Amino acid sequence: MNNYFDSFYDWWKNIDKFLLFIILGLFFLGLFFSLVSTSLIASDKLDTKSYYFFFKHSVYITLAIIILIWFSFLNQKMLTKFSIILFSIAFLSLLLVPFLGTEIKGSKRWLDLFFLPRFQPVEIVKPFLIVILSLMLTTQNRRLYFKYFLTALVLFPILMLLIYQPDIGQTLLLTSLWLALIFVSGVNIYIFFAFFFLFVSFVSYIVIFVPKFEYIKIRLLAFLDSNSGNNYQAEKASDAIINGGFFGTGIGEGTLNSRVPEAHTDYIVSVISEEFGAIIVIGILFLYLVFSYKVIQKINLISEDLSKLILIGCVSLILLQTFIHVGVNIRVLPTTGMTLPFLSYGGSSIVSTAIVSGIILNLTKRKLD
Repeated sequence: MNNYFDSFYDWWKNIDKFLLFIILGLFFLGLFFSLVSTSLIASDKLDTKSYYFFFKHSVYITLAIIILIWFSFLNQKMLTKFSIILFSIAFLSLLLVPFLGTEIKGSKRWLDLFFLPRFQPVEIVKPFLIVILSLMLTTQNRRLYFKYFLTALVLFPILMLLIYQPDIGQTLLLTSLWLALIFVSGVNIYIFFAFFFLFVSFVSYIVIFVPKFEYIKIRLLAFLDSNSGNNYQAEKASDAIINGGFFGTGIGEGTLNSRVPEAHTDYIVSVISEEFGAIIVIGILFLYLVFSYKVIQKINLISEDLSKLILIGCVSLILLQTFIHVGVNIRVLPTTGMTLPFLSYGGSSIVSTAIVSGIILNLTKRKLD
């Protein structure tokens, strides 16, 4: 028992408490918005069971806190070892999606597990992919560019599985993350742009010529032409933000939840903005920036390349996902179905964010002499 308390004391003494409180604060903000926007106050409009979403979200947040503490407890060697094992398991789960996955609205992205219904394997792949790619990019190899080829070899089957689902949003996110990691690792700028243009050409080809991705073409055309009639959700989200104004319409007075399915996941920023106002959204985005700035500050104090690259990958993942989510909500980007880290409702997304947060807390801990 004493050993347990000693371990916890060491963890508490060395953890970055500022980062920990921001992470917990963002998670609990998501829980709060789940309570006021999707439960009893909105139940008359949504005709749903009172507090259903809130209780489910509470379970996910509890699980998330356990996960982030566990990952932050591990030493770096164990963190790397577990990341490799869990990446393999998550990748195998992703392989099962085409055969055992649940199809919703034309996309087969989820597995129905008895302990985690509508589990999305790619969400668990993301944090461990960062660790795997960082390990490859920091290995010393005589053939300088061989490691970039290896990272592409790891990423390619994941992208193919995502394209098959289809999930172009996660495909773009993971590719952007990979490009960010190889750029920061010190790749030649010409090689970097060669990778970039190769990917753009590939995506353009499948969107234009592969019938399965007709929906992406429709979304892009709807984004470019507001009169096309195919951008209903984006229009309603934009109207909700305008309707909320600077100070919002008030708790439970928003209409977006009743107009757009899954608004509390893909359009949570619009839901918050409508009921609480743009000023609250600005405050939340400021928290994301403070969080990212603090992590970047920590990166400057770390000498080990592997830890630096993993932290850059983790903070890039959160920033990219936040940028895409907010961009879709304010209609500067086409619809992607991207959740907002920490705040959006959804078990897979919350667990994924908890793993990323745990890794960040682990690598930013004060090192013992």
